[in-house]
Amino acid sequence: MNRFVRLSLTAAILACLALSQEFGVMRFETLSKGHRFTEGPAWSKDGYLIFSDTPGDQLFKWIPGSPVSLYRSDAHGPAGNAFDAQGRLYTCETRTRRITRTDKNGKIEILADKWEGHRFNAPTGIAAAKNGHVYFTDPAFGEQTDHRELDFYGVYHIPPKGPVTLVAKSATRPRGIAVSANGRTLYVTNADEHNLRAWDLDRNGEASNERVLIPKLAGAPSGIAIDEDGNLWVATQGLQVFNSAGKLVHAIEMREPYSAASFGDADGKTLFLTSRATVFRARPEAQ
Repeated sequence: MNRFVRLSLTAAILACLALSQEFGVMRFETLSKGHRFTEGPAWSKDGYLIFSDTPGDQLFKWIPGSPVSLYRSDAHGPAGNAFDAQGRLYTCETRTRRITRTDKNGKIEILADKWEGHRFNAPTGIAAAKNGHVYFTDPAFGEQTDHRELDFYGVYHIPPKGPVTLVAKSATRPRGIAVSANGRTLYVTNADEHNLRAWDLDRNGEASNERVLIPKLAGAPSGIAIDEDGNLWVATQGLQVFNSAGKLVHAIEMREPYSAASFGDADGKTLFLTSRATVFRARPEAQ
């Protein structure tokens, strides 16, 4: 099957959204398929999507109106991606166990690869706040656990200036991560505890007041996307949507689990989802 496919309307499926009449119906369309395991959809303000094929060591790019194309090969097991306000791309590289930043000219810079002299486990989820602060999770899955140099799993903070700092350390694995639109709250899912934690962020990007915001999530939660109303779209067994207070307001039952999600397109209302070999694009149905 051709890995590079155009958006297929014939492959579209309708997903009926439960629990709230405000969400209506979304149409899910296949954007790309034939990959090994997709992760990290991230929308650039310059009008394109980047996503990862982690075991395939590749990053892909989609521009609306064009087929999906290869953005980077030999990408070192890329997982999570994020763009900052300047349009620079941040990528978690699970094989080299580091965070890189790609500027708009394609220059790649290593931002973080060690904590106190020890290599990270396998950075997986990453989020960039509008004020330039970047946060990432460092779990380990499968064979990654055989090469650990740290005796804990962590959540880290990369400030615009200065060294990397540790937000939290844990015996269980953090995975998905997101920052609220106002930059005041950090959210992290935990794949082992099946919960979602939150921290308050101050003007310097420092985190405090750690708390379990959502204690019981279905399945092993992974990626988080935040919509324009501040709702948290969490990839679990399907998709569960919570308001900023942690109340379940919406749910979508899906045929297969999703690894990550991100909002994008010109109006910010398109939901991009990675799901094993396939990437989906979801738009609200016109009322």
